[in-house]
Formats: sequence, structure tokens, C-alpha cells
Amino acid sequence: QQQRVALARALIVEPETLLLDEPLSNLDANLREEMRFEVRRLHDAYRYTTVYVTHDQSEAMTTADLIAVMNAGKIEQAGSPEDIYDRPRSEFVARFIGSSNVIKGKALDANTVSLAGVPLRVTGEPVKAGADTPVSIRQHQITLSATEPSGKDNVVPATVTRQVFLGSSRDYMVEVADGTSFRVVTAASEAISPGSKVWLHLPPDRCRAPAG
Repeated sequence: QQQRVALARALIVEPETLLLDEPLSNLDANLREEMRFEVRRLHDAYRYTTVYVTHDQSEAMTTADLIAVMNAGKIEQAGSPEDIYDRPRSEFVARFIGSSNVIKGKALDANTVSLAGVPLRVTGEPVKAGADTPVSIRQHQITLSATEPSGKDNVVPATVTRQVFLGSSRDYMVEVADGTSFRVVTAASEAISPGSKVWLHLPPDRCRAPAG
């Protein structure tokens, strides 16, 4: 209630610019989620400029028209929530925003990276042949299958090392032949035991090569 009152006191003077420095940090999870939408509703209603500082990525995605991701005092990337999430321009942004696997492979050509002996087609920044190249892909964008998919690019064999039931989903850790580990989130109904051999499909349009 104190934080709601503080926000009301700041708004009553009709500011041109509102600075919010982690305003929801001490709230419980349900109230915090409710207040994210309330902050956005107030912004849309009164159209003041808001600078909102947060470490919570869900808050940033919910409230922002423009997100600036900062690293060591410098802006790594600025853009819409969709741009930041779907098209990270650096390895730091890919790791920081959302749940990404960032793997390292040897570039075969401008749009292909080798992972555990499998050529992966990638999008994003063109890569330099022969260079060690980071590739990012979100955990939920990987398809995990107990049988090998046919007719698809970017299919990598792996072994399940961990599986956790989370209610609405399952969280897997899998390992490919060169020791690289991936986290994969699947539907809760997709239960595969640790030690099982699986195949990962990494869609080429979701495998992004950041700038560095």
C-alpha cells in the first residue's frame, strides 16, 4: 500500500518525466505481477515519459516500449521488447534477456556453425569461417524428441542428463557428443527419463549468431 501511495503522490503533480527505480522490488509475487500491469495502464492513460530501472525482465517486457540493456555502464542494445528478445546483437544480451542457451561452435561459412560435428544453419550476424562463434537459442524454441526427426535441418543427437517436472512444463538438461549442455523446456506431458537418447531440433531461424 505504501508503494501504491508513493506512486499516486508522484503522479498527482502531473510530471513530464517519472523515474522509477525498482519500484516493485519488495512486493510479493502476485502483487508484483498486478502492479506491473497497473504501471503500464497508468502510463497509457496519462502518457508521461517513464524511465523504469529494473533487474526483472518480466517487468521490463510488460512495461516498456523501449528497453536498453546495460553492461558495465554501457548500453549493449536498445530496442523494442520484441527486438531485444528475438534479435539479440551480442552474447551478453542473449544470455541476459530470457532463457537462452549460448553455445560455441566453429564457423564453417557465413551462415553455418559446426556443433559436435553437426552443421547448424544460423541467422543473425554473418560469421567468419574458422572462427569460434557463439550461437544463441531459447530453451523453449528447441524441440526434444525420443525419435529422430526426418527431413529437418539442425538435428543434433543428445543424452538426457536431468529432467524436472514443473507442473505446466518439464525442464531438461541434455548433453551432445562434444560435452555441450542444453537446457530445454517442453510440455509437461513429454516425459523422458535421464540417460535416454534424444534428438534436438534447433530451428535455423531461431539459432542466432550475435556480434560477440
